[in-house]
Amino acid sequence: MKKIVLSLAAVMAAATFAPEASALPVFARQTGMACNACHFQHFPMLNTFGRAFKASGFTLIGAQGKIEGTQNTSLPDTLNTGFLTSLGYEKTNMSPDTTGLSKNTGNGYVFLPGVAGEASLFFGGRVSDNAGFLSEVALAPTAGLDSAKLPILYSVGGQGVRVGVVPFATNAQGASYGMELLNTGANAVQQMSNTPGFNSEHTMAISAQQFISTSGRADGAAFVATSDMGFLNLTKYQQSGIDQGAGASLGSTYLRVAGTLALGGWDAGLGIQSWSGQSWDGAALALIQTKATAIDGQMQGMLGEMPTGFYFSYAKAPKSDAGGLINAYSVDPNAGVTGVGATLDRSSFNIDAEVGVVPEVLTVGAAIRRGKSGVADAVTGENLTDNAIYLTTTYKVSQNMLARLSYTTQSGGYWNAANTNAVGSKTTTINLYTLF
Repeated sequence: MKKIVLSLAAVMAAATFAPEASALPVFARQTGMACNACHFQHFPMLNTFGRAFKASGFTLIGAQGKIEGTQNTSLPDTLNTGFLTSLGYEKTNMSPDTTGLSKNTGNGYVFLPGVAGEASLFFGGRVSDNAGFLSEVALAPTAGLDSAKLPILYSVGGQGVRVGVVPFATNAQGASYGMELLNTGANAVQQMSNTPGFNSEHTMAISAQQFISTSGRADGAAFVATSDMGFLNLTKYQQSGIDQGAGASLGSTYLRVAGTLALGGWDAGLGIQSWSGQSWDGAALALIQTKATAIDGQMQGMLGEMPTGFYFSYAKAPKSDAGGLINAYSVDPNAGVTGVGATLDRSSFNIDAEVGVVPEVLTVGAAIRRGKSGVADAVTGENLTDNAIYLTTTYKVSQNMLARLSYTTQSGGYWNAANTNAVGSKTTTINLYTLF
């Protein structure tokens, strides 16, 4: 069992700084619209129009020419592509590397496009009246197809309702990749910050779903219904992804139900998530459990003259069954470093807020986490606390260039000397994201 736990932790660590899709020039080129047409304050946050575009399966097209024919043939006359890159610097209070042969984040770590930083190419857009496509190809440091999905959605009743299926596979975004529209971190990309940190410390401070590690590898099919009032996503999947894909049965089930509405001029949303079942993990080469629940919500609008967003999330992953199967979502993500696996329930409650102090230019944000690590105290057996405070500011150099400063400090019983020295309890990250 210990070997499986360490394998799962290593898999999650490898995906920590994997490329992630944010705002995509692929769609700006297709629609002829600027990035802020779809995004609230900055990418990757969606506004109401951005949700509608994604819910339609990426089919909306603007002034771009189309090739049309019989049987709903209607695709752009140009294959739309986009490029995403990031660079920056990260410093933690983990034990520095003293060998002189390499540097870690305890020394201070510079990351460049394709060298710990992101370098990804995207292809996607409209396929027909009722279908779209999105794929991400990582160029470095590990080249290969990272994520892909094919939304096939049909209008029903002419009231903005669409139903259909989204076949997908991803190495880094989990079962929710098929369809997610809220900005709470229910999906690894769709949250207040697009900066995870080398050990996901920033995203785990922002989102309860990310704290219990529901991102990562997944492949399957999402059965989806969307409307102006919300969306439903019922997905059958396995935790293999693209790079570890296997022809196994889709034994895990993901259910997402969320409602959206205008509430006193604010864009409000509330949802629940459930993961259940068991499936084959192609990286750990083992059958695993996938069991967790979550509830989340958001409010986006204007606070005086300043665009403001409030977000909350709660998630819980029960401990692994006594029968021996590991619950992938209750595993201590640092187990591969510290050698300690989760043996109790892992849970978190997170609250976030971000204010556009200079609209469309400068934001400040903060988040707080109150978590249970799932790791038992060696003496008392109690579930060690794992709390965090996150502070951030962003500066929009242009609509497709975003500079961000992130700081996370973690505390609680989990952060003893061993864990702090191994991964760091305090992290500062400076980065610049560019999309074109």
